[in-house]
Amino acid sequence: MKINRKIQDAINKQINHEFYSAYLYLSMSAYFESINLKGFAHWMRTQAKEEDEHAMKLYKFLVERGGKVILSEIEKPPLEWKSPLDAIESAYKHEQKVTEMINGLVNLAAAEKDRATEVFLQWFVNEQVEEENSTNELVQKLKLVGDSGNGLLMIDSELAKRKE
Repeated sequence: MKINRKIQDAINKQINHEFYSAYLYLSMSAYFESINLKGFAHWMRTQAKEEDEHAMKLYKFLVERGGKVILSEIEKPPLEWKSPLDAIESAYKHEQKVTEMINGLVNLAAAEKDRATEVFLQWFVNEQVEEENSTNELVQKLKLVGDSGNGLLMIDSELAKRKE
């Protein structure tokens, strides 16, 4: 059965938002490069790659369901943040927004009685738990180290080890 138009439009919107997330994290990576925090930059590039994969997972699902993928303009992300903590707090808030959007999609799929989409989206629901947790963990670590340059460098070193 071909996917219904409301769900198609909502998934296209989510595809755009996932690509924006990748742009946002690439922008954060560039910011971290500019302040010589290579571990943070690596972590954000890895995050950007994940977001791109999320967009393509939605893209593929839409195609498999007989829907039409409609790519639209991607909003320009911010270029600067006040501090590493400010950037990571922005990432955390962004992930909370993505969680709301995914929950909205799940609710729409349920309302439209589209069980295939509802089941498919459960992967994203679970993924968002992980995404929020990892960014919040970073926020908490940065708050713990405060203005300590040594603490910041220790976190930077830890983030450089993230697997791609």
